[in-house]
Amino acid sequence: MAKNTVSTALACGLTLSLVGCVTTAPPVITTNNYNVDSKTYQATGKSERIKTIVLHYTVSDNERSIKTLTTGNVSAHYLILDKDDNKIYNLVPESERAWHAGDGGFSGRTILNDTSIGIEIVNSGIKPEYRDALKNGTLDYRPYHHYVEFDELQIKKVAQLVQDIAARYDISPKNIIGHADMAPSRKIDPGAKFPWKRLYVDYGIGAWYDEFDKQFLLNQEAFESATIPEIKQAFRQYGYQINDTDTWDEASRDVVYAFQLHFRPQQPTGNMDSETYAILQALNQKYAGKDDFY
Repeated sequence: MAKNTVSTALACGLTLSLVGCVTTAPPVITTNNYNVDSKTYQATGKSERIKTIVLHYTVSDNERSIKTLTTGNVSAHYLILDKDDNKIYNLVPESERAWHAGDGGFSGRTILNDTSIGIEIVNSGIKPEYRDALKNGTLDYRPYHHYVEFDELQIKKVAQLVQDIAARYDISPKNIIGHADMAPSRKIDPGAKFPWKRLYVDYGIGAWYDEFDKQFLLNQEAFESATIPEIKQAFRQYGYQINDTDTWDEASRDVVYAFQLHFRPQQPTGNMDSETYAILQALNQKYAGKDDFY
């Protein structure tokens, strides 16, 4: 026996009990299809990894927003500037995880960075003259007029981008949300002046209630007899994370405020009332069973 053959045989003998002796080429990784007897089999127990689109504002100008999102420990998949150009900037590939959402959750999901696309919109958030308004203790939550308008071109870019992403990943309308919706005790963006209703009406983006349903439910006066646990369960049914205490504590009111920023932006008070409850009921009635939790 040749020397090399003896060495190979000896090596195989010594290692066989541990890992076996592999003398053939490594296996080839194929596609996710399995072919046998002229039939093709593919797994059906699957869904898109991307489940949510989270919209933010940057609380900064163009230059600082670009720097923050490209050099720091925060990032987003897309950035929309407030200048007159025809560009939407892709900062993180959709196949990769951006650091935009942070702690929170929505629609039964936590760690939304793993399953979402983050879109940042350059907007200063709160008008300069109102930035200290909460410090004097006269306000708990910011009213509509404190917030800064979005540019018309920005809204058109958001609409184009979100339409495309939602179609490609088959994202539920309920899961096109603002940062405040998934982190109500930490965030208020994209704020009261982000045009959720207009995006729904003009572009078919996101969720919105039917006015007829809201008025009908409002006339039922269900809020007057509803208990706090029942109302909080209605928030959970729609997707919001809210505690199960039987009081409207600060954390609970933060959820109410975030909901109002999205669905009743002209009057975001943080206080639960009959109109807010009617809107919540109308949304649950319209979108019942529309979520995919897997």
